[in-house]
Amino acid sequence: MPKGVPETVPDDGLTTRQRRNQPVLAVHTGPGKGKSTAAFGMALRAWNQGFDVAVFQFVKSAKWKVGEEAAFRTLGTLHDETGAGGAVEWHKMGEGWSWTRKQGSDEDHAAAALAGWQEIARRLKAEQHRFYVLDEFTYPLKWGWVDIDEVVDTLSTRPGNQHVVITGRDAPQALIDAADLVTEMTKLKHPMDAGRKGQRGIEW
Repeated sequence: MPKGVPETVPDDGLTTRQRRNQPVLAVHTGPGKGKSTAAFGMALRAWNQGFDVAVFQFVKSAKWKVGEEAAFRTLGTLHDETGAGGAVEWHKMGEGWSWTRKQGSDEDHAAAALAGWQEIARRLKAEQHRFYVLDEFTYPLKWGWVDIDEVVDTLSTRPGNQHVVITGRDAPQALIDAADLVTEMTKLKHPMDAGRKGQRGIEW
């Protein structure tokens, strides 16, 4: 797409404006770093356009301090106080559970993930937000905690102009097939390869 111009124009009966304004389902997957970071970058653009932004984190412990969360909560407060940008909500689904340090049984984690998805589906049906980030949502799908066919059907039939970005490794093929935009992050080098741990301002 040189200079943002599509190479082909489909014969779908839509005008250029109608085609441009269709809602986007994006998937950021692959083993490389940057999937969530890219999603939050898109959310920042959405906020700047005045979109109502909602973030749902699926496998981040409630105890983890996420830099983007602090920034977006501040932007949400700025919107509430001045009207700048859009409203912001940030949710850690099934608070306290994580793929690195689980508390409770797998059944507990599966139930929490399913409840989180059901809440998102309800909001999509109600057109509650304009921009959604489902951070690391591929993991509950991979583990079978949430039914992929139901997710694809809900996302494919969502009403209005609601953009959705999903992040995480090993995105199911059905989700990739349903998405409009799919990016695979591939690691070429990482500081951890040289024994360096994550650091402030880079990982959090």
